Amino acid sequence: MRKSLFSLMCLLALACGTTATALTVTVPIPRVNIIPQPKELVEGKGSFTLTARTPLVAQGDSALTIARFFADKLNTSTGFALQATSSTAAHRGAIVLRIDPKLPLGIEGYTLEVNTQGVTVTGRTGQGLYYGMQSLLQLLPPAIESPTKVASMTWRIPAVKIKDEPAFGYRGALVDVCRHFLTVEEVKKHIDLLSMFKINRMHWHLTEDQGWRIEIKKYPRLTTVGSKRIEGDGSVYGGFYTQDQIREIVKYASDRFVTIIPEIELPGHGMGAIASYPELTCFPYRRVYKVRNLWGVEQDVYCPGKETTFQFIQDVLDEVLPLFPSEYVHIGGDECPKIRWKECPDCQRRIKEEGLKNEEELQSYTIRRAQKMLAKYGKKLIGWDEILEGGLAPSATVMSWRGEDGGIQAANMGHDVIMTPGSGGLYIDHYQGDSKIEPVAICCYAPLEKVYNYNPIPAAIAPDKRHHIMGAQANLWAEYLYTTDIMQYRAFPRVIALAEAVWTPQEKKDYKSFEHRLLDNAYRRLDQHKVNYHIPLPEQPLPGSKASASLNFVAFTDTTSLTLQTSRPITIVYTTDGSEPTAKSARYTAPIQIRESQVIKVASLLPSGRLSRVRAITFDKQSYSPAVTLSSPTPGLCTQTSIGDYYRASELAGVTNWVEGVALTTQELRPDRVSNHMDEIQRKSVVGEGYIKIPEDGCYVFSTNLDQMYLDGELFIDNTDEVSKFSRHDKSRALSAGWHKVKFIFIGTVRGGFPTYWDDAKVEYRNLKDGKFSTVTADMLAH
Repeated sequence: MRKSLFSLMCLLALACGTTATALTVTVPIPRVNIIPQPKELVEGKGSFTLTARTPLVAQGDSALTIARFFADKLNTSTGFALQATSSTAAHRGAIVLRIDPKLPLGIEGYTLEVNTQGVTVTGRTGQGLYYGMQSLLQLLPPAIESPTKVASMTWRIPAVKIKDEPAFGYRGALVDVCRHFLTVEEVKKHIDLLSMFKINRMHWHLTEDQGWRIEIKKYPRLTTVGSKRIEGDGSVYGGFYTQDQIREIVKYASDRFVTIIPEIELPGHGMGAIASYPELTCFPYRRVYKVRNLWGVEQDVYCPGKETTFQFIQDVLDEVLPLFPSEYVHIGGDECPKIRWKECPDCQRRIKEEGLKNEEELQSYTIRRAQKMLAKYGKKLIGWDEILEGGLAPSATVMSWRGEDGGIQAANMGHDVIMTPGSGGLYIDHYQGDSKIEPVAICCYAPLEKVYNYNPIPAAIAPDKRHHIMGAQANLWAEYLYTTDIMQYRAFPRVIALAEAVWTPQEKKDYKSFEHRLLDNAYRRLDQHKVNYHIPLPEQPLPGSKASASLNFVAFTDTTSLTLQTSRPITIVYTTDGSEPTAKSARYTAPIQIRESQVIKVASLLPSGRLSRVRAITFDKQSYSPAVTLSSPTPGLCTQTSIGDYYRASELAGVTNWVEGVALTTQELRPDRVSNHMDEIQRKSVVGEGYIKIPEDGCYVFSTNLDQMYLDGELFIDNTDEVSKFSRHDKSRALSAGWHKVKFIFIGTVRGGFPTYWDDAKVEYRNLKDGKFSTVTADMLAH
């Protein structure tokens, strides 16, 4: 065993994490760093060296195909010209690939033996052999993943004996291309990364309220209209895959033993189709239907009262299903509001004619009809756990996402189940660090350790029903994944944690070991693929709390200090001279004392030398800003409201159609609330001016999602062009007790799918020395 020294800082980034003080420890690192951890692994002595003369021998045609695949991969990084050959003879000093149907393991099982004389990889099937070769690649130096030749590298493989098979047959990752579209090459790269860690299912979410992404030749408007949405700033966002591109991607995935499961949503989440063909909904002439540019749930859904709706679904599936060899097809079935069905005469007639009790049973009726359509093609149906409502369709498989209850119920009923609960950390669109400094996310906290520790079999499932748990899936919904870099940042390394969670037997799982294998090996492999994976950022704890409340602008009057922590153990480096941190910068080991104004730049450092994003934290030494005297303060803020479609505060210059008023609280600056569509309200912007009362002298942090906040006559917080969710521009100032001039600007708009009309426009504050934010109340505002 060799040892690696690195500084560890860990924290409880939010209340549900773990924490520790900064220290330097010695951590043993094994020579073998395979992820997922194999079922049985014995390290041997010595090693085998791959050279340009190493024979690559396949025994059997299927093994030869796989051998050629890996020969191409090996040759790319080594610069060798290895040729896979077919032979049943013994070969000394060779890498031998073989398939043995009698291997006493599951169909994805394999054995791998490395000694000084050579390498033998045996799979029960071609898939097992492929996974054995992936493990072999992980035994080689990480540079084996390089897309170009690596010079002067010794390609040594440590001696080892492995006997391995997965704990679960379904190991999945959802990719949502409806909210954030991925190019063909980006999808292929993601498939490569999934297959590296033995993920064998890619759930491909192809239709949504926010966009239809698959070509249907019988219905061309699905792509000419349904694939495009108009964003809040007026730009057009779109993209779709032709059927030829779908075939190309499916073949690419199949070659890497990743089965793509398409999702065609019904009866809800169908605005991409409804905008294209309004007759699909209950009331086609009620309004102009557009591809939704807001996140959230659409109330207008497919109309199951019309037979033409089912003909459309059949026609779509007739074109979709031949493109996907997958045994399973996902039909959604989730988040389907039934408000339109309750008032639709066609739906009410259907309920009566079919002897259904209510709209929940009408949904079940819709799902059963979809299941019959799939059955004609020999396909099986998967749906989200809402398909349990109103009665579960025969032979349907349930994806349990709203906690585990739906999965428990379905399994105990004898239905197959795939576990995907957000409560288990499997919604990896959630935060994995302090929301004040992380890219905006939908909500919540799903740290790496929570994903890793998920056990797909809840204790509440009867022992004789546990075989119905097929496995688990990590869901990466794309509402806030505005770039592919952010998508990767959310996905990795949490997808890798899911891979081990469902491959490795529970008794073999060890999070600390996984963390070391990630730091010492897997990250370096991702670097070769230029993956923008998550590296825990240095965060600041709230005073007296283990939670984080990071702040990039800190006011102080005398002296202060900077305390840092990270959501996972990692070295922190920093500079105080304005330069960018490097691997050679000072290590953070204890709070940094601050006596004068300065900027401290901090970053997290991996053992490989790669740095996280740099945070620049400004410390500003201030005198207390003086309060003003109000002789007869009147409650609330003076407001000016302008009707208009504005996007940022700078557009208010020159506006003349102001209407004056008073807002008693900052929440009243948001005059309306959107429940479903922006056309429910008259768009406007509001400016509120007055004074805020500070209770005592101190340095105060303010936090708001309003577009701008002015304090004592200066622009203090500026959220221009930000997605107004979970403020990331908190700022502090030294203030004397008493009244201080303020101005707040609310811009009613949609940024990045999030309408500011969903936010409550509150303003929060806390004394820098305190650990809790409070909301600015009516008694603190006057004019």
